[in-house]
Amino acid sequence: MARDIELKERWDVLVTKLSSQFADGDPLELDAIIYLVGVQELGQLHREFKKDEKVNLMHIAICRLLEPYGYYEFEFFDEEGWPHYTIKEELPTLKSGEQSILMKEALVGYFLEKQYIN
Repeated sequence: MARDIELKERWDVLVTKLSSQFADGDPLELDAIIYLVGVQELGQLHREFKKDEKVNLMHIAICRLLEPYGYYEFEFFDEEGWPHYTIKEELPTLKSGEQSILMKEALVGYFLEKQYIN
C-alpha cells in the first residue's frame, strides 16, 4: 500500500511539473506525457510532427518506458535518428486500469532516472 501512495504522490508531482512547463498548467493526460517521452527520446525537440510520426513517437516512448521491465530491447537508430526496439517478451494481458498503473509507474521511473523529479 505504501508503494501505491508513493507512486500516486510522485505521479502528481510529475503531472504538475510537466503541465506547468508544457501546458500552461492544464493537467496533461497520460497519453500526452507518453508523447513527450517519445519526443525526448527522438531528440528532435523543436519540429512539427505529422500524424503518423506522432503515432511512432508514442510507440518509441512505450518501448523505452517498458524496456526496464524486460518487454523491449533497444536495437538501433535508423538513418533519420529514430530509435528501433525489438520485442523481448510479450506484454501480459492487462485490464485498462492495470495498463494505466504500469505506464504511470514506468513514467515515474523514467523521470526519476532523468532526475526531472525525485
